[in-house]
Amino acid sequence: MAMVVEKDEFQHILRILNTNVDGRQKVAYALTKIQGVGRRFANIIMKKAEIDLDKRAGELTPAEIETIKTIIQTPQQFNIPEWFLNRNKDMRTGHTLHLVSNQIAQKLREDIERMKKMRLHRGIRHYWGLKVRGQHTKTTGRRGRTVGMQKKS
Repeated sequence: MAMVVEKDEFQHILRILNTNVDGRQKVAYALTKIQGVGRRFANIIMKKAEIDLDKRAGELTPAEIETIKTIIQTPQQFNIPEWFLNRNKDMRTGHTLHLVSNQIAQKLREDIERMKKMRLHRGIRHYWGLKVRGQHTKTTGRRGRTVGMQKKS
């Protein structure tokens, strides 16, 4: 059972890795608000940090918050398996990484620019603003522009 916390010590909003986390939710669920941290990864973080799963996020001590941050930023040091991380064999470094918050958007942008520069099929489709993953485009995905047959007037 979670311990009762004084009103002064409870934090309603926590700032973890550039993300506002709701302090009223249980910690494992509250951590999923950080982009790149899902339910299973949050659960592993809680177990590695040895934090009670029934605890609310606002009840965390500053030391516990720091351990959570270090586990999220360097999960391989805490024996989290490589297959659990979200970026296998980065193109530039060759290492397996776990990206969170704004790192995900940055790497996605870099990947798309790399594909455009290499003139890959996917990169060209991104450049043209067309569907990339093999969807049909005859009737769907027009977003304001007309593709296909024009009506006779």
